[in-house]
Amino acid sequence: MAKHALLSASASKQWLNCPPSARLCAEESDRASPYAKEGSDAHSLCEMKVLTALGRSPNDTTENLEYYDAEMEDCATEYCNFVMEQYEEAKKLCKDPQVMIEERLDFSQWVPEGFGTGDCVIVADEVLHIIDFKYGLGVLVDANWNPQMMCYALGAIDLYDGIYDIHTVKMTIFQPRRDNVSTFTLDKGELLKWADTVLAPTAALAFKGEGEFKAGDHCQFCKVKATCRKRAEYNLELAKYDFEMPANLEDTEIAAILSKADELVSWVSDIKEYALKQALSGTKYDGYKVVEGKSNRKYTDESTVASIVTAAGYDPFERKLLGLTAMTTLLGKQRFAELLGCYITKPQGKPTLVPDTDKRPALNTAKDDFKDN
Repeated sequence: MAKHALLSASASKQWLNCPPSARLCAEESDRASPYAKEGSDAHSLCEMKVLTALGRSPNDTTENLEYYDAEMEDCATEYCNFVMEQYEEAKKLCKDPQVMIEERLDFSQWVPEGFGTGDCVIVADEVLHIIDFKYGLGVLVDANWNPQMMCYALGAIDLYDGIYDIHTVKMTIFQPRRDNVSTFTLDKGELLKWADTVLAPTAALAFKGEGEFKAGDHCQFCKVKATCRKRAEYNLELAKYDFEMPANLEDTEIAAILSKADELVSWVSDIKEYALKQALSGTKYDGYKVVEGKSNRKYTDESTVASIVTAAGYDPFERKLLGLTAMTTLLGKQRFAELLGCYITKPQGKPTLVPDTDKRPALNTAKDDFKDN
């Protein structure tokens, strides 16, 4: 069984914001979700493709991938092409750049027992480039001051600084299913300063299980998020509002609620999911019981149903045009663009209220239109 770091790079956003949570999470068993297994398969495919492109002749493991499909194939190919493009860029900096795939990176100089696995490390004189592949759809990942990437970069610097004359660190998140390629560039000195002044002292607290609990968006992947008292206190602050109609609240109060609304919804959902699991295991919550949920009727044997309806003189099938994703898979991205590119449009999305930190440009409001006239 592979050893897992207590203070892993992948969980660094959590333990940097909430140091004592690391020890609590370590006491919980790991439960690999289908999404995690799917991501693992995608990483294996990416590794094989890049190693093949580099001429290293890896074994073809495609048939062993449980979640392999055309979309995963396309995403892995895109990633491979991107890595090879970056490799060609590195060759312009020195004659012998190195590309390491699934490289173990040790950053224990700053984080006790800290290590992780870098998807791709390209090292050359002047520039070190860390590339991290994300297959997930749910969360858009930003490379800007991303602590996971920064930990990987520190591990790579520890290995290669001295062999190569590194001055700049590039960190890229490659998330093809979200059309997201996010790159953050940092001077090596700035990275080392962050490591010494922020990472190391916080990691020391986290390793000892000390420091202050803190709730926020970093709670998303915490194993104890459903039962965390600090997270409950954070969300229950909203209870001071009587939830009257918005017209009875001041704008500043509405803004305060909005800033926590998404986290509140997520917390309530986590509580309900946790409570259901506990109830199914025998826990009794006063005033609640477990019942069978609603379900929809379905055929027990679709092929037999189709045969019976066809024999009765009816057409049992409905026919409709493939959706964009399915059509792209059928034709391939290049052929899709050639044949259908001029027939694709993207309607304006429904207005959505988001924090100022969101990168999308703001829409004109009725108040803005009034100003322009």
